[in-house]
Amino acid sequence: MASAELSVVYSDDDQDRPSRIVGQPGLALHRIQEVRRLQGMSLRTAARQLDTDIRSIRAQEQHTTDLRLSDIYKWQRALDVPVSELLVEEDEPLSRPVRERGAMLKIMKSARSIVESATDGPTRRMAENLVEQLLGLMPELKEVSPWHSVGQRRSLDEMGRIADQPLGDPSMFYHEAFE
Repeated sequence: MASAELSVVYSDDDQDRPSRIVGQPGLALHRIQEVRRLQGMSLRTAARQLDTDIRSIRAQEQHTTDLRLSDIYKWQRALDVPVSELLVEEDEPLSRPVRERGAMLKIMKSARSIVESATDGPTRRMAENLVEQLLGLMPELKEVSPWHSVGQRRSLDEMGRIADQPLGDPSMFYHEAFE
């Protein structure tokens, strides 16, 4: 069986210049975390949309993580931005449309939160008008939910899971402990 050796010769110029090889440790490959935070998406929401756990999300978000193309496309669908915006290219900032969309998402979340928590009529009407104006500018914001006030916001399907796992009568457990 034949073998080959590979040698690399560097000139003086090459040693002083930093290398831009993809996959080099410490080199940013993507900006998923930046886009997620810009949009105000929580780790929990990202994990739910990507059908994975928070630990995996944190690992994938590290800008030096070399993600599979299929994972990048999952993130692209979850964040609803072009794939090109997720990939780092020579330290270019995010495009203006992506930054503006992130800001609009946050404003819509705030407006929906005000509508949800408003106790007086005028405040609620003003917030509802703001929501309608935002929808006039960006109809795709229709499905944006309010900021989470406490804990995790659950859908009705998720709320039904507790019925599948009843806890029983707690007084049974305390009675045995005191006998």
